[in-house]
Amino acid sequence: MANAQPVQISRRSDTDVAKVLVSGCLNGPPIRYNQTNVPVESPVWDSWDADGRLVPFCAELAAGFPIPRPPAEIVDGDSTKVLCGQGAVAEDVGTDVTALFIEGARLAVAHARENGCVVAVLTDGSPSCGSTYQYDGSFTGATRAGTGVVAQLLMDSGIRVFPESQLEQADAYLRSLPNRT
Repeated sequence: MANAQPVQISRRSDTDVAKVLVSGCLNGPPIRYNQTNVPVESPVWDSWDADGRLVPFCAELAAGFPIPRPPAEIVDGDSTKVLCGQGAVAEDVGTDVTALFIEGARLAVAHARENGCVVAVLTDGSPSCGSTYQYDGSFTGATRAGTGVVAQLLMDSGIRVFPESQLEQADAYLRSLPNRT
């Protein structure tokens, strides 16, 4: 074997793995409306991080909201109505921020597509990212079943959305997809 070449062992590149769009505040900097983040402790998260799957994105910051900012809730209708111009998102001080929430949702979908995200894990309860519940628009802490504006537009765009409390289910879904490593 005079001309034998050394065997090249290549690591999987970041482009070889299915990506997961995640709320920027999940295990990230304190960028929520009240300058906090949402800690995540999970072997699934750690595995995704090691594999280069995580794509953090904050739709509210991308749309131009500051930190801190007043709390906002969907106050008229639901996320579907907001997206079709028949509902509203407002801050607790009364400012209508519907247009910014819609812009953030559009930016999130574009970011997910640009980065090859096939799944999203978002912070539940948020008027942007909530995927199983949101606050009911009364600013009293009461909740209702429903989705946030970003979560709804991602789902409408074919991206499966999970709350941060369902990492195992998100991972099972991700691994069930054909041709996904």
